[in-house]
Amino acid sequence: MIAAKESNAWQITALNDAAAKLGLEIGLPLANARAVCPDIDVCDADPVADAELLNAIADWCDRFTPLVALDPPHGLFLDITGCAHLFGGEATLMKQLCATLHRQGFIVSAAIAGTSICARTLSRYAHGRIVAAGDESKAVMPLPLYALGADDAIIRGLRRAGLRTIGDVAGRGRHEITARFGTAFTALLEQALGQGDNPISPRKPLPDYIVEKRFPEPVATDAVIASTLNALARMLIAAMEKQGKGARHLEASFFRTDGVVRVIAAQTGQAVNRSEVIDRLFRERLDAIADPLDPGFGFDMIRLSASHTEIVVQQQSDLDTNIHANDELLALVDRIAARIGMRRVLIYLPVDSHLPERAVMALPAQHHLAAAMQAAWPAREDDTPLRPLRMFEQPEQIKVDHAEVPDKPPKSFTWRRMEHVVLRAEGPERIAMEWWRAQEQQPTRDYFRVEDKQGQRFWIYRDGLYGEIRDKENELIEPKWFVHGVFA
Repeated sequence: MIAAKESNAWQITALNDAAAKLGLEIGLPLANARAVCPDIDVCDADPVADAELLNAIADWCDRFTPLVALDPPHGLFLDITGCAHLFGGEATLMKQLCATLHRQGFIVSAAIAGTSICARTLSRYAHGRIVAAGDESKAVMPLPLYALGADDAIIRGLRRAGLRTIGDVAGRGRHEITARFGTAFTALLEQALGQGDNPISPRKPLPDYIVEKRFPEPVATDAVIASTLNALARMLIAAMEKQGKGARHLEASFFRTDGVVRVIAAQTGQAVNRSEVIDRLFRERLDAIADPLDPGFGFDMIRLSASHTEIVVQQQSDLDTNIHANDELLALVDRIAARIGMRRVLIYLPVDSHLPERAVMALPAQHHLAAAMQAAWPAREDDTPLRPLRMFEQPEQIKVDHAEVPDKPPKSFTWRRMEHVVLRAEGPERIAMEWWRAQEQQPTRDYFRVEDKQGQRFWIYRDGLYGEIRDKENELIEPKWFVHGVFA
């Protein structure tokens, strides 16, 4: 039995058949349940673990239809429109789905109807019902009110009014029901009767193209998996070529016989329309993943889908083969990103800002390589770098010997427990903060390029001018110094 704390009291939220035979029911206070059966086993509810398990079951249900929606806390909606014939019809599909989940240790109740709410209502009372389109009202009217899944207060109110079944409520005027129990309950009732529909919200968007391979016997060897992926890649490319498209985001899904589903994704910088490129990308991904692809007792289905596609534009190579060079560079970026991750292969673009930390923007190279090639960086008058190549993400504070002369760098400073004596310095480069971005006034920065006795060159700044910073008592505060980068 599962119990959870609700309204400052422990109540039963789930129970097995043995507990139900003792007269216990969901919503009963735990103290009353212990009075009936002192030796009953009770476990605390874990909504997070329940949600994770429900999502795992939903992943497994993707083998029947890509349109799977959650119906928390314990239900799923599957839109099988156009999919049932692939499994021998609606009855065979439902039988196969329920039988497999039963073998995995789950208690399942399922129904098929024209609307999602009607199917859910039927599944709460009778397992295995299949209702033809147009017969929803006839099917649900004899059912008890609890099958609607409405709030307990509404169900108690209807019972006090002498209404016991859904048909009793449906026989009353809609304006009466709405005035007493609200529009949400009226909409729920109409959807259960098939007089309205509430479209489901799938967990994942429908991929543009899907190809899959089902095995009569589970497969577990790397050679079979690799050859299957290669064959699926050729099938996917053939399907996309008919419409002149290429893939930008690919997903390979591996369905294990025990219900575990492993999904591996690969992205590309440009639309891919060659099967060998897809095969190479997934080889890189499979070789690089930290958690190896464990087949367990074997995979009974492998699916390859393209969730993001684009029209492939054919380009003619010029004499200096620039297009081929760009394609090779993009292919290299794709392979590196597949191995170490897209967010670890970055490209830098200039930003129209005079602040050093905002002057550049790091973006994934796969999606912004073309923009980086065309980006216009500020030109320098000479070859001497005014700003360091290595800039810290967060400036690091340093201890300095404060100079009495304004607009001068310190004679020495301590950074990372080491003292640096300044021999040469250039500056200042004065930068005012972007006052329109901040609600509070920010101090002006003076940047200096300094060199110590060991020849190391640093980019330091004073955060505020002398006499500019004051505390809450309006007293002057000495400005702080920071190191923002080091020169090569």
